[in-house]
Amino acid sequence: MDLPVISNTAPASGGGCSSSGCGTAPDALSHLPDHIRAKVQDHPCYSEEAHHYFARMHVAVAPACNIQCNYCNRKYDCANESRPGVVSELLNPDQAIKKVLAVAATIPQMTVLGIAGPGDPLANPERTFETFRQLSEKAPDIKLCVSTNGLNLPKYVDEIAKHNIDHVTITINCLDPEVGAKIYPWIYWENKRIRGVEAARILIEQQQKGLEMLTARGILVKVNSVMIPGVNDEHLKEVSKVVKAKGAFLHNVMPLIAEAEHGTYYGIMEQRSPTAEELQAIQDECAGDMAMMRHCRQCRADAVGLLGEDRGAEFALDKLDAMEIDYDSAMARRKEVHDAIIDQLEAKRAGLGAPLAAEPAAPLPADSRPVLMAVATAGQGLINQHFGHAKEFLVYEASPAGVRFISHRKTELYCIGGDTCGDEGQDGLSADSILDRTIAALAGCEVVLCSKIGFEPWGLLEQAGIQPNGEHAMESIEAAVMAVYRELAEAGKLATPAPDQKRA
Repeated sequence: MDLPVISNTAPASGGGCSSSGCGTAPDALSHLPDHIRAKVQDHPCYSEEAHHYFARMHVAVAPACNIQCNYCNRKYDCANESRPGVVSELLNPDQAIKKVLAVAATIPQMTVLGIAGPGDPLANPERTFETFRQLSEKAPDIKLCVSTNGLNLPKYVDEIAKHNIDHVTITINCLDPEVGAKIYPWIYWENKRIRGVEAARILIEQQQKGLEMLTARGILVKVNSVMIPGVNDEHLKEVSKVVKAKGAFLHNVMPLIAEAEHGTYYGIMEQRSPTAEELQAIQDECAGDMAMMRHCRQCRADAVGLLGEDRGAEFALDKLDAMEIDYDSAMARRKEVHDAIIDQLEAKRAGLGAPLAAEPAAPLPADSRPVLMAVATAGQGLINQHFGHAKEFLVYEASPAGVRFISHRKTELYCIGGDTCGDEGQDGLSADSILDRTIAALAGCEVVLCSKIGFEPWGLLEQAGIQPNGEHAMESIEAAVMAVYRELAEAGKLATPAPDQKRA
């Protein structure tokens, strides 16, 4: 297969995250300088708005890692598992380029390429930077990103700048070495394995030095932090203050993933993950000091597609040679798709289309309590998915101040057929069992909006104190959420405490 050079048709700049979290208000990026806003507003991993429209891709070219985290086990792989460090195929740089170009031709919405593992990209510098070098030459319209634990970051800041990588993510879980010793058993530093508090001290120093060096060069830095209850949860507020002061523009506080079947230390030791309510509380507290990312999907190191979906299996190495792609027409189509998305987003930002956050037609009572609503969506910022076809729900908070995105809740596929739900769901689990889990995942939500829903789940959701709503199919999410909120207010249901959910 001849590998084409993709023409430089970078999308125009466009939306992002407010200081109160990844918001949906038209001025959500007003706190950011223009040059930063221009770089992130169409980036699906940084902008809550853009992730409905643009896709991302990770290539797994970095197998080695120079630290051990108690929440990581890179030997585990399940095609249905979305978790950092998980991959099905390890690629060399040439294979990675071949795959990227096939994805770019097949999924024209793909605008971002990241290297995030399965180990640490900067512990594999030759493979990482060779991949970036080829991508800069053959696909200059694709934004380049790298994610790192930061241990080797100061050593490679100049190389990062050389390759036009203007988005870097650093995972910083703590500032206190005593806390770090509970998260990191060891690091490999200067040809030695170092353990305990000393290891954590070195890692933290290198992370902070790298952060300062990147921001001094004008490279955008997002900080990821894994929230570990009882270990670093309260400490994350201090992390957020410090990294903001040093120039990071976005903080992504993610929940610990610690299922025992993954074989991680935390999983085996039964370290619990945070609840959705705990995660939101910490994110809200950190948001006072830092713009917060709330739409992270904790993607696999070989993820492909829109956030919340993974089409990586379509582009396995054994399938690439058999793919017949007219690259000239595919790349022309790619530009058309990008331009259409940009036009749509710019119209929305200018207030010419559906508003990003519908304002109430008349003031609501100031004491109206906030309401959480879950939304089934297949993308484009619309309510366009059947309840039973959702693998995740987006959770929004409506209040008199407007609508803001809160989080996503992962679920299992309830329906395996068309519009009807069968007796057996995903992985051989009964539909009833999956529905129970889905309802439990929606704890705290009072409404679920979807394009369609079956009779049985409707009744069980109502029993659980969650009102199904299929009346806003194909409408803008934010406008529909506010419309339902207004209906609740007019019915006199917002001046009372939230009803207890009856079914876990």
